[in-house]
Amino acid sequence: MSETPPNTLQYRFDGPEDAPVLILGPSLGTTWHMWDRQVPELSKQWRVFRFDLPGHGGAPAHPAGSVGDLAARLLATLDALGVQRFGFAGCALGGAVGIELALRHPERLASLALVATSPRFGTADEFRQRGVIVRTNGLDPIARTAPDRWFTGGFAAAQPAITEWAVQMVRTTDPGCYIAACEALAGFDVRPELGRVGAPTLVLVGSDDQITGPAEARTLVAGIRDARLAVVPGASHLVPVEQPAAVTDLLVRHFSTAWQQPFDTGQTALPAAPVNPAIAPPPQVVPVAEIAPAVVPPQPLGPPDRYETGLKIRREVLGDAHVDRVLAQADDFSRDFQEFVTRYAWGEIWDRPGLDRRTRSCVTLTALVAGGHLDELAFHTRAALRNGLTPDEIKEVLLQSAVYCGVPAANSAFKVAQQVIREETTPAE
Repeated sequence: MSETPPNTLQYRFDGPEDAPVLILGPSLGTTWHMWDRQVPELSKQWRVFRFDLPGHGGAPAHPAGSVGDLAARLLATLDALGVQRFGFAGCALGGAVGIELALRHPERLASLALVATSPRFGTADEFRQRGVIVRTNGLDPIARTAPDRWFTGGFAAAQPAITEWAVQMVRTTDPGCYIAACEALAGFDVRPELGRVGAPTLVLVGSDDQITGPAEARTLVAGIRDARLAVVPGASHLVPVEQPAAVTDLLVRHFSTAWQQPFDTGQTALPAAPVNPAIAPPPQVVPVAEIAPAVVPPQPLGPPDRYETGLKIRREVLGDAHVDRVLAQADDFSRDFQEFVTRYAWGEIWDRPGLDRRTRSCVTLTALVAGGHLDELAFHTRAALRNGLTPDEIKEVLLQSAVYCGVPAANSAFKVAQQVIREETTPAE
């Protein structure tokens, strides 16, 4: 396979060349092979297009730091191939790409299926913490625990070959691209925009998914006006792998009956394919009317002021949990000070383009050592890890500080930073 340009994605086609194009998007840590069990049936009616995320499955390691960037690379790939309109099914991060396409490029999307997907994946802190773990320890800790996150216990025990395949998929992913994908998920939150998704949508989830489970699926269905929910019993996060027949049947049924034609043509939809009655237990399909409306945060009006910008950066650098705790502790006496810090330190200085966040973390750590501010040093050590500094680089900053700020100050700083680094980089058992 020839080298893939940085602005496109590694891909493959299956199925008739003259059939409508159906795209299958993978989840974080997987390759296009996660859809292998669906392709034989889907490729009877569609030209199935699968792609790998950057640095996954041997794809060139050109990191993409946002879901929008991944969607743009996918469209660039399709444009080069002359593909204008398509159906899209994506799992987890792949599903996020599908939502991005539905919101920003609705004219390209004929129909949408969101598998194990959420309008917001956990918290930004969780994914940035995962990035810290990978940057410090490599992908092996994430790879070893992948089966626990992806499959039910019974499936993992009964299918050791598939379990090992899952571990190897993660282990062979480029760490930098994995970290960038974690950043992409950390910054993804489309809850206020779900009402603008116009494509017919199937939301499909495993009943035992502990990552993006039925609750997240119901939020999608409540927010998307033309959506249906399918809950597949006995499946966890990688439901296309764990319950392939059920997922295949649901995708065939959805894309056969809910394929929107371009607005300027009078073409008819593809004929409905027969449903395989042998699948047991049957998936539970819940109509939209039975789902309670999601609580969607109001969309801000106009450009954010310095406070809103500062709050966003403060959360990205220090973490939601820390910022929430500090702001909750503020009272009438200290609230103005917290607003001042957010507006000017974070909204003005940390938002300036002259230095990147890694460099600003180095400067901040040195200044805190010089001032002996050990409490602030602790949470800025965490911030430095989130901003991309490795433990070895933090050590070098503190060694440099020992020369210019004094050995006693650096000695205290090393004790604080050592404890923080141990807490932040030790993988969970």
